[in-house]
Amino acid sequence: MTDIGLVASQRGQPMRVAIHRNQSKMRRAARRALPMSLLAAGAALAASAVYVQWSSRRAERQNPPSGKFVVIGGTRLHYIDTGGSGPGVVLLHGNGSMTKEMEISGIVDELANDYRVLIFDRPGFGYSDRPRSVSWTPAAQADLVHTALRHLGINGAIVLGHSWGTLVALELALRRPDFVRGLLLVAGYYFPIPRRDVAVLSLSSIPIIGDVIRYTISPLIAKALAPTVIRRSFAPRPVSERFAEQFPIDLALRPLHLRASAEDLALLIAATTALQARYPEVRQPTIIIAGSRDRIVDISRQSVRLHDAIPHSELYVLPNDGHMVHHHAPLTIFQAIDKLSERAASLKAAGTNC
Repeated sequence: MTDIGLVASQRGQPMRVAIHRNQSKMRRAARRALPMSLLAAGAALAASAVYVQWSSRRAERQNPPSGKFVVIGGTRLHYIDTGGSGPGVVLLHGNGSMTKEMEISGIVDELANDYRVLIFDRPGFGYSDRPRSVSWTPAAQADLVHTALRHLGINGAIVLGHSWGTLVALELALRRPDFVRGLLLVAGYYFPIPRRDVAVLSLSSIPIIGDVIRYTISPLIAKALAPTVIRRSFAPRPVSERFAEQFPIDLALRPLHLRASAEDLALLIAATTALQARYPEVRQPTIIIAGSRDRIVDISRQSVRLHDAIPHSELYVLPNDGHMVHHHAPLTIFQAIDKLSERAASLKAAGTNC
């Protein structure tokens, strides 16, 4: 009689051998494919790097610097100085932006009729340098801007900050109270409320890893996402025609610009944590402007709360407007600057120290 167990064993043995051989072949194929995959990935990154460099150079050729340069402590700053001999007004742009965005908004030409207007590309943005040897906190940027302004012969000014630029404006007012005559804070982020985008978008700020990303895939991803980000910034209003036609998006997607954006974002929580306890110390005339439907910051937890923290401040909430409120309501900006200028002049005449 046949041993059933033995037959089953004999029949299964060749099958196990075949499976083992197939697995071995698959492992050998995988080992051979790995170098090819790495080579393909490396080639793709190299191609991306070449494209990013070409795109960056093209953007710079098509959008040369429109202002002047000043070197402060080894950092070269690009700035625009326009207008007449009236009181100084300093404009500080938000994260990911540059002087060109402030010009496009339309507020610069109008202000230049009555004021000397100075707009700075903050460190790393536009055509300004951003040395790695400095941690570019709002305080460090405020000191840099103040030194540059004094170098240019400005002894006092009203300071307008938009979005991240409001933190620099606040630091400037707190660190140089005799210099800042008034504050106009537009669509700012003032308190350390966690944001989901901070951790992800800050990756490009990490040395080495961030450098590889920024010189290869980050500009490509950012360019694909840019239309959505821009629409969200202007929402619920449409993107202004001037912005859509004139803002040099490729200039804003260069590796240094992306590093500046990532580093500013990475500093956001720490910077607002350090600043929030000092807001009641602001003594200058202060106007806060926000859009009621801002989709970038929660104005009830930011602008409204700052208004409470600075007792003498004024808060203007513009209905049905968003983060880029200065593009849609330039008249409100002009009127706020005029009001701050009048209050500063009255305080000076009265001999009151802001």
